[in-house]
Amino acid sequence: MFLRRFAGPLLAKVKQTTGIVGLDVVPNAREVLISLYTKTLKEIQAVPEDEGYRKAVESFTRHRLEVCEEEEDWEKIEKRLACGQVEELIEEAQDELTLISKMIEWDPWGVPDDYKCEVIENDAPVPKHVPLHRPGPLPEEFFKTLEALTSPPKKNEPAITSSESSSKE
Repeated sequence: MFLRRFAGPLLAKVKQTTGIVGLDVVPNAREVLISLYTKTLKEIQAVPEDEGYRKAVESFTRHRLEVCEEEEDWEKIEKRLACGQVEELIEEAQDELTLISKMIEWDPWGVPDDYKCEVIENDAPVPKHVPLHRPGPLPEEFFKTLEALTSPPKKNEPAITSSESSSKE
């Protein structure tokens, strides 16, 4: 009992390496992550509430913070989040904090409703060695089905419902 209570933390698994060149092991990764996620949630408050960026950052940061607070072991944190090693998560959180400050500086949500943007079209031909990445043609069945669904029913013919059209094929 005595050993389990006091030696438990001392006998915890210690990560030897991340296996990623230039990414050192962070022995107190959980505490660092909790600190970074808490700071992220505080910083993101400067972004307007209805912006998608804020909603996305708050959502995944809250989830990650919750996991870090619930789990003591770095291996369990990595497994539950499934987003890489804790050291990678630390780098991501630091990058997110940098991005938040840039987004606040750039103010992309502050564009007036009546703002006009100049659109420049380039009609230059695409060189032959550059693929156009256009999707292939749709099958004929697609157009037949579309026509049957969008055209009004003829006299003396019942209308085709989507469930009937799928059962006939």
